[in-house]
Amino acid sequence: MNYFGTDFYCDVALKGLVPLEKEYESENVLAYRHTRPHWAKVHIVVMPKKHIHSFTTLTVEDMPILLEIIEVLKTIAAKVEKEYGAARILTNLGKYQDSKHLHFHINSGDPL
Repeated sequence: MNYFGTDFYCDVALKGLVPLEKEYESENVLAYRHTRPHWAKVHIVVMPKKHIHSFTTLTVEDMPILLEIIEVLKTIAAKVEKEYGAARILTNLGKYQDSKHLHFHINSGDPL
């Protein structure tokens, strides 16, 4: 699927317009295998279901969601680290953030 918008997560992923290999889902958080992975071994996206533009726009009201995201990141990253020996967690801001919806990447392996 070619997508040329600015919020893939609200516009496509959360609407179920592409199949997702889910790692975790709750009322507030979704984690799934990236639909176009950029790392050889593992590339998982963790995101709030609520639209939050980026890490720098989080509010006090968003803290319960952020705490859940951190717990999900910790759990999945620990599994990746155990299986592959290493893991990264990252998020992008500004022009580095292709999709304007807060999300984190958990990855392992070399970039593709």
